[in-house]
Amino acid sequence: MTLDDLRVFVAVCRAGSLSAVARELSCTQSAVSQHVKRLERESGMSLLERQPRGVVPTTAGRILCDAAADGIAGLDGALRRLGDLANGEGGSVRITTGGTTVRHFMAEAIVSFRRRYPKVSLEFQTETSSRGCFDALLAGNLDLAWITVSGPVRGIEQRPVAELPWVLAMRSDDPLAARARIAAPDLTGIRLIRLPPNSTSGAHLDTAFAELGIRTGSDTSVADWDTALLLAELGLGHAVVPALPGLPTPGDGSLRLIPIPALPPLSVGWAVRRWDALSPLARSFADAVAASCTKMRTTA
Repeated sequence: MTLDDLRVFVAVCRAGSLSAVARELSCTQSAVSQHVKRLERESGMSLLERQPRGVVPTTAGRILCDAAADGIAGLDGALRRLGDLANGEGGSVRITTGGTTVRHFMAEAIVSFRRRYPKVSLEFQTETSSRGCFDALLAGNLDLAWITVSGPVRGIEQRPVAELPWVLAMRSDDPLAARARIAAPDLTGIRLIRLPPNSTSGAHLDTAFAELGIRTGSDTSVADWDTALLLAELGLGHAVVPALPGLPTPGDGSLRLIPIPALPPLSVGWAVRRWDALSPLARSFADAVAASCTKMRTTA
């Protein structure tokens, strides 16, 4: 039983596919299967159940996968910290984020962090959803994930950083643009530029609409909030988006952002595998982003 055997086995359990892991590792499916078979021989138990569309871990496989994942996460963190010690002030911080995260939440923190740690490498990996960020954090050699905070996720610790109220974005010549705030009934019947339904923020909004009895239509979908704002400014519909830090409040321009107090705010923040295993550099970056978000909220 080797560390590579365990890494490959955990990847197979999460992907549910031998071939997908083989593609990711640029090897053959047979090579991936050999790692699993070696573990099965040494444990004396079947670890994967073959199904028509992939594989799933058996009860024994789930036990081994959970234990191996925790151990690998701790080992990866320890190796990274040893590398930081060997490099003096050098090292790296690896972050997975959504498409608009860096612009709205991290820009100031990145500058201040770079000034403090000029030799540290910052590496960003973009995902299209919080679920994708969780998967990348669990499967990859990553330190931090910026996510929409949701319910508990196995193997992940979440830490909220900011609560974002919702606003309705529209052109300045829209009939609703003169309102000081938007009430829930005002949203019924409007054509929305929608966030992806598989995104955590999109699901959060759909749940809030259902609870408030809001029914809307939609013929436009976008992958991120910035695109939704642009399309609203172009007059292609209305967009319900979080009031993002660093987003200037429109004045005499063509875009209006009107608060929607009835909608519960969106919680965003950090996710890690284990806070107590986080490297000092990664913790420093996470703290810098949190401090920057706090500063933007107090000066807004």
